[in-house]
Amino acid sequence: MKNIAILGSTGSIGTQALDVISSHSDLFYPYVLVAKSNYKLLVEQALKYKPKMVVITDANLYKEVENMLEGSGIQVAAGEGALDMVVALPEVDIVLTAMVGFAGLRPTIRAIEEGKDIALANKETLVVAGEIIMQRAKGNNVNILPVDSEHSAIFQCLVGESHDSIEKIILTASGGPFRGISYEELKKKTKEEALKHPNWNMGAKITIDSATLMNKGLEVIEARWLFDVLPENIDVVVHPQSIIHSLVQFVDGSIKAQMGLPDMKLPILYALSYPMRIKSNLPRFDFTNYSQLSFEKPDMEVFKNLASAYYALNKGGNLPCVLNAANEVAVELFLEERIGFTAMFDLVLEVMNKVDFIKTPSLDDLFASDEFARKITYELAKT
Repeated sequence: MKNIAILGSTGSIGTQALDVISSHSDLFYPYVLVAKSNYKLLVEQALKYKPKMVVITDANLYKEVENMLEGSGIQVAAGEGALDMVVALPEVDIVLTAMVGFAGLRPTIRAIEEGKDIALANKETLVVAGEIIMQRAKGNNVNILPVDSEHSAIFQCLVGESHDSIEKIILTASGGPFRGISYEELKKKTKEEALKHPNWNMGAKITIDSATLMNKGLEVIEARWLFDVLPENIDVVVHPQSIIHSLVQFVDGSIKAQMGLPDMKLPILYALSYPMRIKSNLPRFDFTNYSQLSFEKPDMEVFKNLASAYYALNKGGNLPCVLNAANEVAVELFLEERIGFTAMFDLVLEVMNKVDFIKTPSLDDLFASDEFARKITYELAKT
């Protein structure tokens, strides 16, 4: 039995993780559930899955949660500080970091310091502080188990392979809902159109990132640190069917691909059960239902966020942190319908050019860069 702490239990990954855990209740137990502000769903989950503890990070909602769980025997904690406490609990075996954005960085670091294995669904953690995170994980003998479908695919392809045999990592992208359109057409796209992903059911922020291809850019940066591969050896290919989740090309020219239906429950299960494979009742892929699988180059002149991410990765330092912070704010502004679709591209680039570059940032530098980049992004959006 593995005890799981789910950071972000009310989000897309968190809710699917609870489905996976409940389907294998003899192997996994959701020891701690953490949510930011969706207290009603958090309470509903707590009453259904019976964790030992829940955390609502918005401390203003503590009384609401406490009152609703009165008499249940479930402990309630609140505030950002409670995150550090729960990931350090000796009973917790794995921390599933499914919080969205920069907020997942601090508790992930704390969990690593406590020697907890990390099921990583928060790509921003490695985007912002990849080198620091991987060094600390190695120093604390902690496994970083990727939950993103693309990184899980690469991880699975590399089982049993030596690092020296890797020639190239190839990340696949669906292309999102706007694949193949011109930049002028892209300018007119609305929030409602951008939220209609053709293959995946995800939260709003990640769905918009997929539409702009920023999600793929963040995954490129994450892959660089997760698999210790140089930027020039990471490619992106658009694969509209989302059946091949990613590939690894080896020095002898052979390629391994991990395939399956687009269902996040599969990589979640693999991360929680690693190094074993556990029988599941998830739907199976049938080759006869797909007459062809197609591939094409991403258009980085139209989808400028992907080019910006490669630029940030190649320059390094605090620039990926700045890229991420500016993008998080830009997506928020777009979802609030305060800026247009392509304005997100422009904001990210402008902020990257305005924030002071730090070649070898400390964690404190990264937190400061994140805060300043967000401030600048809001200010630029008003002009």
